[in-house]
Amino acid sequence: MARKVKRTKVKERSLRIHQALARKLGIAILSGEFRPGDAFGGEIEQSEMLGVSRTAYREAMRILTAKGLIESRPKAGTHITPRSRWNLLDPDMLEWMFVGVPDEHFVRDLFELRGVIEPAAAELAALRYDANDLAQMDEGLSGMRKFGLASSKGQAADQQFHTALINATRNEALISLSTSVAAAVRWTTHFKQEARENPRDPLPEHEALRDAIASRQPERARKAMQDLLALALADMPRITKEETER
Repeated sequence: MARKVKRTKVKERSLRIHQALARKLGIAILSGEFRPGDAFGGEIEQSEMLGVSRTAYREAMRILTAKGLIESRPKAGTHITPRSRWNLLDPDMLEWMFVGVPDEHFVRDLFELRGVIEPAAAELAALRYDANDLAQMDEGLSGMRKFGLASSKGQAADQQFHTALINATRNEALISLSTSVAAAVRWTTHFKQEARENPRDPLPEHEALRDAIASRQPERARKAMQDLLALALADMPRITKEETER
């Protein structure tokens, strides 16, 4: 039976209609309101119910298809795809995932992925950085100090630091992941800051990491990043002690 999408107000007024609709539907899918295998109604029915043009609805469907959330087949209609096909590292998808309370296992998975990528990136950065890379990291640290991680500006500065570190690796394959890593940094930090009354300040770990890189000590830089990630995971709400020790 085809699922009908509830008509709800979209908060992001700055988004174009089809982008706002894709966001709303994406959040509904990622939150479990829709399940893999569920079918949407027809284009005419859904666009009328949602109060948007058929063109806007069609464009929203294209966005969700590109992110792996839905597929359309002749005669079969449009269905939610299995979770294994979702592009969970897409920056929009990460934002949608953290609109509500994110899945605890997914948060752990994000940190495991970062644990594979970022310590190696820190090690390479210590060997290959130049003055501009260090200046970008320092600018990020300065923004974190000035604005604090509870603010959007402070969180953007945190992203800048991690992006500058990955860029300093001079590894194109790693650099291609920088947008996804930065988005993971942003939304896990945002969630932690929103969920905890007095979140721990992670600036000292970032400063230690920066100093290890600036000193061109790759092993020390790797360890500093591992420590930073371990503490960040331990800070996450609802992440149990047993999970942090896996």
